[in-house]
Amino acid sequence: MDELGKRPEELAALAQAYDDTVEALGSALELKDAETYDHCQRVTAFTISIAKAVPVPIQYLPIMARAAFLHDIGKMAIPDSILRKPGPLDDNEKQIMRSHCEIGYNMLIRIPFLREAAEIVQAEHEFFDGTGYPRGLKGKEIPLGARILAVADALDVLTSDQRYCRALPMSHAREEIRRCAGSQFDPEVVKVFLSIPEQHWIEVRKKVGAPFRQAV
Repeated sequence: MDELGKRPEELAALAQAYDDTVEALGSALELKDAETYDHCQRVTAFTISIAKAVPVPIQYLPIMARAAFLHDIGKMAIPDSILRKPGPLDDNEKQIMRSHCEIGYNMLIRIPFLREAAEIVQAEHEFFDGTGYPRGLKGKEIPLGARILAVADALDVLTSDQRYCRALPMSHAREEIRRCAGSQFDPEVVKVFLSIPEQHWIEVRKKVGAPFRQAV
């Protein structure tokens, strides 16, 4: 038994129950927007790859997996006219879209086992130089999990077809992330990301299935 008096099999069952809850939340997002759901699966796999290479403490990996999988959960509250708009958003629409970070945070912070994940979700769009949102956090003020998630999210966005632009080759996406090190992204996280061979990301993208399993 551990210090809380739970047997290993009880802890495993609890962890499974947590992940089942997260996947149920993700399924609700899939009903809203299947493209966003698929994106979240890929971002989860990318996030765990980077986190393991950093490396983060092993007990932090499930928290990061849950945060990555649910990082866009707040988009459930964004109107379809904005979420599915087939072109660039205007300034007002951008402000509404940006609110998904706080909406997601407010949804997840109410669930005790997702509180640490909620902090990552809220800070995913903070920039290392302090010009991001919603709070304008800078550098190490941004949770490490959010700094890792930001790179993983950008990798998938850049290498996926969007409603108003085509996917970039993986090599071009890596170069764009390198270019934004120190401004948008934590340069140390980018350094770790770039140390992982390009082929790894291509394979991960092809084989995304059950991303939570990568966090154990």
